[in-house]
Amino acid sequence: MAASIVVHPPAPTGGRRITADRVDGDDLGFARGIADLVGILREAGLDPDQVRLDDPVLIEWRGGKADVWE
Repeated sequence: MAASIVVHPPAPTGGRRITADRVDGDDLGFARGIADLVGILREAGLDPDQVRLDDPVLIEWRGGKADVWE
């Protein structure tokens, strides 16, 4: 099963595009770090306190894990 959220590889200027994979790749926003990602998850209806950023069922990290933003 594919992850619900895709965190794309870092952009040349830093930051990463965030999409909802199960909803035809709907663009959820652009994050420059974990705080931005948590805000985007909250806006998407997820409870950040219940989300594990290392959960591969929920989040697919492309081009680096949670510590790679540039």
